[in-house]
Amino acid sequence: MDVGKVRFAFRHFAFIGEESRWAAEASECANEQGRFWDYYDKLFEEQAGENVGAYSKENLKRFAAELGLDTEQFNQCLDSGKYREKVRQETLEGRRAGVRGTPTIFVNGKLIEGGSDYQFLSAVIESELRNIQ
Repeated sequence: MDVGKVRFAFRHFAFIGEESRWAAEASECANEQGRFWDYYDKLFEEQAGENVGAYSKENLKRFAAELGLDTEQFNQCLDSGKYREKVRQETLEGRRAGVRGTPTIFVNGKLIEGGSDYQFLSAVIESELRNIQ
């Protein structure tokens, strides 16, 4: 049930070089077709190390095709660099906020160490919700 108490926001933190940036931009191109999370999942399935070619533009385009995206639209988006500045800005904002790696989770603007543990994160969120009621 949507009661408007919690909002989830995803921000890019493309800090591992050019392939990291391209993958973030590609996910935004997939988002134009309503498939951000499908593409996000595909990126994690295809991980093969840092800057070893796993996220080359050729592979990123292949992932889009494998997911059944409109490849002409996707490829044009990726090649244009349409989301380069958005990814750069979100990465800079993350650095300013103290992000050092991924995933990093904030609740009400506070960095949550250990936030990738569901039980811990759930307790933090429940505590914050009690504080606003």
